[in-house]
Amino acid sequence: MKELTKAEEQVMQQLWELKETNVKGIIEKLPEPKPAYNTISTIVRILENKGFVDHQKAGKGYIYFPLVSKEQYKKKFMKRLISNYFQGSFKEMVSFFAKEGKMDISEFEELMNDVKEELDQNTEKPS
Repeated sequence: MKELTKAEEQVMQQLWELKETNVKGIIEKLPEPKPAYNTISTIVRILENKGFVDHQKAGKGYIYFPLVSKEQYKKKFMKRLISNYFQGSFKEMVSFFAKEGKMDISEFEELMNDVKEELDQNTEKPS
């Protein structure tokens, strides 16, 4: 799976939220100043070429929908981020954010509880 540019990610965020829409629907959800129709149309075609989006004909236009879920992209992106910037270590990443003052103790404890719950769920064996 390829990485998204900032503009592509902005469009994908709208598609993930809306589930399916036309170019005009994407533009309506974007902040001011609104980009040109042709700009968003081009980005959507790039996303189709990358395999993130597909379309179906609707009258004279097209309805676009994501082929890659936000969760799938997030997993790939986070794995790449941790691998490229934190030597593959989740601990290194958490340490970085704690040192940068981006995480306080209560957030750290909440994160650890969430990770523990997730690990417990993944290791439970069916009866």
